Amino acid sequence: MKKLLVLQLRPETDASDDEFASILAKCEMTRDQTKRIRVDQEDIPTDLDVTDFSAVIVGGGPGCVSDTDAEKSATEARIESQIFRLMPQIIEKDHPFMGCCYGLGILAKHLGGEVSKDRFGEPVGPSSCVVLPTAEQDPLLMGLETEFDVFVGHKEAVQSLPANTVHLVKSDACPIQMIRYGENVYATQFHPEADAHDFEKRILVYRNHGYYPPEDADRLIAKCHTANVTVPGEILRRFAARYCKESDQD
Repeated sequence: MKKLLVLQLRPETDASDDEFASILAKCEMTRDQTKRIRVDQEDIPTDLDVTDFSAVIVGGGPGCVSDTDAEKSATEARIESQIFRLMPQIIEKDHPFMGCCYGLGILAKHLGGEVSKDRFGEPVGPSSCVVLPTAEQDPLLMGLETEFDVFVGHKEAVQSLPANTVHLVKSDACPIQMIRYGENVYATQFHPEADAHDFEKRILVYRNHGYYPPEDADRLIAKCHTANVTVPGEILRRFAARYCKESDQD
């Protein structure tokens, strides 16, 4: 049985552990069904073949692909270079992939898209998204509500749709919220793994990382708990069901 490869980019252990637990819960999978690599602590093997895994999920993180080399810490630069090293395999093989937040920036930049802090950054909290007509037959979105709330929080964003990608979900604040390349390569600007309790923990972890004024933490947490954010988790569940369960049957 092939495992799901989960690549995590968060150097904060509590945030990384919470994110991994959230991914497992939304994917309805166990630790034994996954291979977890915390890229901040462990190098991705240079000979790693993505087809040895049913699918790849890249989590979020505090880094920005649009930062200059001088702005990146040594850890952020190493993490980023290792993830980019895998992208040619992902794209060439059209291998099942889900990039979450930071993962969208990675995918878009690899495909030649513009990622920057010029426009479309979003404050921490819930945001309203719309499913586009191009997603009507997409297996991860088909039959879902056409408008739904998500959790976001990002300083940079994809400024224009990369070539040869399908635009699936948008919002007024940040037009490119979800894309697909080929048949199996996906990425979201929002956090499909996160519910209100997950985001509460993340807000506290990143209180002093420049996403919001630290004194706003309690207000943002309360706002998250009043939001109805369920569809993003269903998108991630469908991703795992489509690719990991099919792999189990191979």
